[in-house]
Amino acid sequence: PTTIESTGQEALPLAQEFCKFVHGCHSEFHAVKQAISLLEAAGFTRISEKEDVDWSSLIEPGKKYYFTRNQSTIFAFAVGGEYKTGNGFVMAGAHTDSPVLKVKPVSKAGAHGFIQVGVECYGGGLWNTWFDRNLTVAGRVIVKADSEKPKFECKLVHIPRPILYIPNVAIHLNRTIYSEGFKYNKQTHLLPVLASEQLNKKVYKKGQEDQKKDGDQAAVEHHPLLLDLIAKELKVPVENIVDFDLSLCDTQPACIHGAYNEFIASRGLDNLMMSFICTKALVDSCSGDQLKTEKQIRLVALFDHEEIGSSSQQGAASCMMNRVLQRIHADPKSYDAAIRKSFFVSADMAHAIHPNYPAKHEAKHRPMIHKGLVIKKNGNQRYATNAVTTFILEQIAKKHRIPIQKFVVRNDMGCGSTIGPIISSNTGVRTVDVGVPQFCMHSIREMCGTLDVLSSYHLMTKYFLEFYELDNSLKVD
Repeated sequence: PTTIESTGQEALPLAQEFCKFVHGCHSEFHAVKQAISLLEAAGFTRISEKEDVDWSSLIEPGKKYYFTRNQSTIFAFAVGGEYKTGNGFVMAGAHTDSPVLKVKPVSKAGAHGFIQVGVECYGGGLWNTWFDRNLTVAGRVIVKADSEKPKFECKLVHIPRPILYIPNVAIHLNRTIYSEGFKYNKQTHLLPVLASEQLNKKVYKKGQEDQKKDGDQAAVEHHPLLLDLIAKELKVPVENIVDFDLSLCDTQPACIHGAYNEFIASRGLDNLMMSFICTKALVDSCSGDQLKTEKQIRLVALFDHEEIGSSSQQGAASCMMNRVLQRIHADPKSYDAAIRKSFFVSADMAHAIHPNYPAKHEAKHRPMIHKGLVIKKNGNQRYATNAVTTFILEQIAKKHRIPIQKFVVRNDMGCGSTIGPIISSNTGVRTVDVGVPQFCMHSIREMCGTLDVLSSYHLMTKYFLEFYELDNSLKVD
């Protein structure tokens, strides 16, 4: 007979919490904002990289802190109650970005009676899944304040209704689709429709669209209708919009589905799921008195720009991780020794065996949904995992009877990568690559299992709590 356990009901509360979290993650900027909400609710204090002070004067044992860079990357760390300089860091990292269509710097477009928005492909998305979806925009807007002296601020925006659509072409006009597959041109076929010129002309009287104040560059580069929608959402005069970083996003909210409510469907599971799990595990590992006896610094870093190689001032390939660790550590003499005592979990989603495409997986390495967190390994170091770093998570999982799986890519297929090898090579920190197994990675809507969310959260929480003692039992060098 079916039991509560076998239907995964014990995993529902955390799955529902994730759905609530991701519902506010409309862009990488919003993902950081959601992480901040979790951290501040748990008593983390905001600090700034811009403060020209020795962080050792700010940081105290038993206290918790966070800071952001570019509003799209966030670091959070908790100093153990028994921490001493040189003890090192126990860390995890994920990324806030996902493959999306970004609004171009000059987005005015249109043809044959329709107003359209110029977009650019960001990352390696399954762009065919963006057709025939109800879309909107979200991101960051630079706004000029109404004041005598020029003042500007960055505001987050999300228009909470469908305003854009990328229509497919009818089968009657594309007869070769069955013989040649669905083919599209990323430059010409991905232009979303915003409105019809016919109705737009009734709203904007002739010549009104071209009326702009001196220096109102945004009105030159973007359609007034798009700017008006943004301004109304932000409740600011349209002429106060200076510039923005906007992306398209799906309006369909995340949901729990399946006959037994065992799956999650959502945008950006890669990698908002691991961002959520890492952040929540850090927060919960510090609850009550659990930080009181910690001898290291627990840290989570959520980076931007992983999907395009991480090479930016807020990406994992920058000097950010190294400089931040040095600044927190605050003692050059013992820093190298502290790094050798440290550990990093690179948390990025993994590929579950697909029932319709089983040949895509190596025969002996086929991660399954509901079978636990996946440890990813690649001999060519596309993942940073080795036997020693695998051992750490395996021992913790074995101790608490938490399921884990292992994955390597087929020899005749290319292997993706993560921030793991980047962080490991830039810092010298031991690293393991892991991820929750999922379907349809880089689709506009992805799918994973609720049980894996729960077991992965438990494993990451125990990792923060137990790494120091386990690591001291292991002799390598």
